[in-house]
Amino acid sequence: MIRVAVDAMGGDHAPRAEVEGALRALAEQPETFIQLVGRPEVIEAELSRHAEADRSRITIRPASEVIGMAEKPLAAVRGKRDSSIAVGLGLQKAGESDAFVSAGNTGAVLAASTLLLGIHAGVERATVATLFPTADDPVLVLDGGANVECSARELLGFAVLGSVYMRDILGRENPAVGLLNVGEEDEKGTTVVKEAHALLRQYPGINFIGNIEGRDIVAGHEKHGAVDVVVCDGFVGNVVLKFYESVARLIVRIVRRDAPTILERDDVRKVFRALDYSEYGGAPLLGVRGVSIICHGSSSANAIKNAIRLAVQSVRSNLSQHIGAEMAQHEAAART
Repeated sequence: MIRVAVDAMGGDHAPRAEVEGALRALAEQPETFIQLVGRPEVIEAELSRHAEADRSRITIRPASEVIGMAEKPLAAVRGKRDSSIAVGLGLQKAGESDAFVSAGNTGAVLAASTLLLGIHAGVERATVATLFPTADDPVLVLDGGANVECSARELLGFAVLGSVYMRDILGRENPAVGLLNVGEEDEKGTTVVKEAHALLRQYPGINFIGNIEGRDIVAGHEKHGAVDVVVCDGFVGNVVLKFYESVARLIVRIVRRDAPTILERDDVRKVFRALDYSEYGGAPLLGVRGVSIICHGSSSANAIKNAIRLAVQSVRSNLSQHIGAEMAQHEAAART
């Protein structure tokens, strides 16, 4: 049985989306046990709306405090030790849970995960890894917003972490890694990006295809084909992510305005479902000693359900252990 702690108080639609998402996950995953973390009276009130639900694989773990979206992450984590984020991750630290899922304050989840779980030796910084839908297979972009400014060595580390994730979770044996830049030429970019390019070229454990541009993320590279892992700092990654989300909404609005009847077709609905971020659930925080999944603040029940699925998959594939082993090799190679 894989135990997943869910922050029932985080997100714009908490606890409704978290409770409904957890119940949907339990219905689809018979070997999963859910721990709803937060204020018991609020969670119980929401559970009462699902009187028919089987509660044999669900429990409530009390947490009296909530970290708001506008609070300063590190100060909030240290000042609110009984928050749903701190308590949920504390369960994993104590060996009472196997994974954590939250749609709450991203910075607070990052800070708490780093403080409570720690990071693997050799990891410069943990990173938020976000899957982008494409016409074929999704591409992983990291960092997705956790680390606004990064060093060249941190970008190299992101490439290693992303490669392990794509092998373990999506089964891509030799994932192609591209460095997001303003041009394909080696000499393009900022000082940090050029240094990262040189490090990636020298690192033997990564299938580095070179610099790529924004259009290559979802359309594929003209020469190298599909890109599996895209590396960038969190400032660039978050801007790209938010722009990508807006494009999906734009397409839906245009279709509803100009050809609304098309949306009634099953094949068209399938196309739009591929553009829906909730189908991917959440973004794993790679590099920490454990499993921590960060969801969009406006996550729906479907997104929470799929985030729990991702958490279970990460535990089952021993993702964290594999990252630890890979980073140990990375450190050993750096010393030789």
